[in-house]
Amino acid sequence: MPSLLPSYRGWDLGRLHHFLGLEVQYLPDGGLFLTQQQYAKDIVHRAGLDQCHVSPTPCQSGVKLLKDSGRVLSDSEISHFRSLVGCLQYLTFTRPDIAYSVNSVCQFMQHPTDQHLSAVHRILKYVKGTFDCGLTFGRSSPPLGNTAAVALSSDSSCSKSVSLHAFCDADWAGDPNDRKSTTGFVILLNQSPVSWCSKKQSSISRSSTEAEYRAMADTTSEVQWITHLLRDLQVSLQHIPTLHCDNVSAISLASNLVHHSKMKHIEVDVHFTREKVKEGSIVVQFVSTRAQLADLFTKGLCSPQHGLLCRSLMLGDQH
Repeated sequence: MPSLLPSYRGWDLGRLHHFLGLEVQYLPDGGLFLTQQQYAKDIVHRAGLDQCHVSPTPCQSGVKLLKDSGRVLSDSEISHFRSLVGCLQYLTFTRPDIAYSVNSVCQFMQHPTDQHLSAVHRILKYVKGTFDCGLTFGRSSPPLGNTAAVALSSDSSCSKSVSLHAFCDADWAGDPNDRKSTTGFVILLNQSPVSWCSKKQSSISRSSTEAEYRAMADTTSEVQWITHLLRDLQVSLQHIPTLHCDNVSAISLASNLVHHSKMKHIEVDVHFTREKVKEGSIVVQFVSTRAQLADLFTKGLCSPQHGLLCRSLMLGDQH
């Protein structure tokens, strides 16, 4: 900052602590803890749920929202619904644990029903029980090695190396309204999440392999963008970025050109993943379903598994 002031008009306000609802706390080891605690409290208060019971998860495991089920909301209720969903979208900036649930309710903005509003209230009840939850970015996080240890290991060793690991998954034909699949991915810089996504795929996949391969293509594109950004910031990666997937067939498609003749019905741009693997820009590895961090972004999970994946993403309170 001192080097910028002579050239640009500005003021040095010291360390950043609050910015557009984001709260920044500085850890003793030099890391950062990002949260939106006060913003989350404001949303719950706006919804009138200050005295409600908390929910262990943001959505019920195995339950999907239907387009036409329930009572159609009044105009005032629709406005309230859209306002709450918009606020929750902003809250996902530091809360990847609610990304899938928020994405689900976002699909009913045009004609929401009372069941969709109840789903929003469940998310808020979960948020109420996790106000102090946020993301931890360590100054030197432990590197990711063995895939099975990614979600389960509590290894606290430190390393100065910078590594990029991505996890992708797809819930094949998971939307009962149109049978489109859901793509979910999370990208970790060392062990801290820097990018994540939960979204419905634009077209219907004819097989689970096709759905997984589309998810791999979206994830690979995001990994490439982050790699170029780090290069511009003069941050060099010690190893080739690794893409973790739990679908053996999709991994075979990405690694073996012979199998491509069986998947010609997939758009050409989806084979972007294969091209990057061939040129050595990314490595694809298998990960077990239990250690698949992207599961958090494709489906509702039971409380134990949901909590396990949140902890694996360095998501929790400051302590």
